[in-house]
Amino acid sequence: MSGEEFWDARYGQSDRIWSGNPNVALVREASELTPGRALDLGCGEGADAIWLARRGWHVTAVDISQVALDRAAHEAAQAGVADRIDWQRHDLAVSFPDGAFDLVSAQYLHAPYDMPRDMILRAAAAAVAPGGVLLVVGHAGRPHWEHDHHPDVHLPTPDEVLKALDLPDGQWEVLLSEEFEREQTSPDGRPGTRTDNTLKVRRLGG
Repeated sequence: MSGEEFWDARYGQSDRIWSGNPNVALVREASELTPGRALDLGCGEGADAIWLARRGWHVTAVDISQVALDRAAHEAAQAGVADRIDWQRHDLAVSFPDGAFDLVSAQYLHAPYDMPRDMILRAAAAAVAPGGVLLVVGHAGRPHWEHDHHPDVHLPTPDEVLKALDLPDGQWEVLLSEEFEREQTSPDGRPGTRTDNTLKVRRLGG
């Protein structure tokens, strides 16, 4: 099964997979940024892209699943921000959107199959305009209800993400590198917490 087939099947399981709310780390870290051009990698059903568009950003939103993109475009139209979002289908292991961006956001860019995440994130860094920000948020561990469901998927620390980016010396500054806890409800409705991590870096200049 290809990545596109996997995610189309996943999104096809129900009318909504995710909560419909923007990711907590994005809201926290992007609220004070001046709106410009944003790139949302792995946009899913579009909650982050719609939140950014509502705040004045012009967003290029990318996902491998056309099912997800169609659903996201419908939600953006309902929210009245369709004209601020360019939805693009990319398998990021094969192709990457053109342009330079003031914010590149990669939220939970994980997959239960072999995906060249480090290569994708290096391409993401290359797409950041001078003075712009790269925000990478990922899981730091598995939730309490999941027991080795995808044992081969490595969940890197912020330091590991930074090292893998291989950013040129003197051209970037690290604004934030941390782990944090957030609330997450299990599939059977039980409340719980999950540890995630955030890396936020700015390209100097601009």
